[in-house]
Amino acid sequence: MSSYEPDARAGLRRVFVRRLAVQARLGIYEHEQAPQSVLIDIELLAEDDAAPHGVGEDRFERVVDYEAVVNRARAIATAGHVLLAETLAERIAMAVLADPRVRAARVTVEKPDIISDAAGVGVTVERLRAP
Repeated sequence: MSSYEPDARAGLRRVFVRRLAVQARLGIYEHEQAPQSVLIDIELLAEDDAAPHGVGEDRFERVVDYEAVVNRARAIATAGHVLLAETLAERIAMAVLADPRVRAARVTVEKPDIISDAAGVGVTVERLRAP
């Protein structure tokens, strides 16, 4: 499950959040204790009850709420100082896996302003729902 492409045969859809911008205290250096720009990308593989041949009911309850995903990620990112981008990404991934329809989560945490001659630095982690 590492492609994060929708897979009708497996009954999966892709849910994503791109470039969520937060001010977070992230990093190992003293100056990183102040809030800085952090960008978060989230990709989920979620169960698609209408796959592979149908159109599901037009009801909010049957889908993963991406606003809830955004709110959860924002709350985690802004809750306090975190030393490692890896830790922040892992925390977000584990939180979104709390939705039982989410089978896999891929989270990227990027710091766009930390190295002057790089567009951004960061990490991507993937976590899977335990069998």
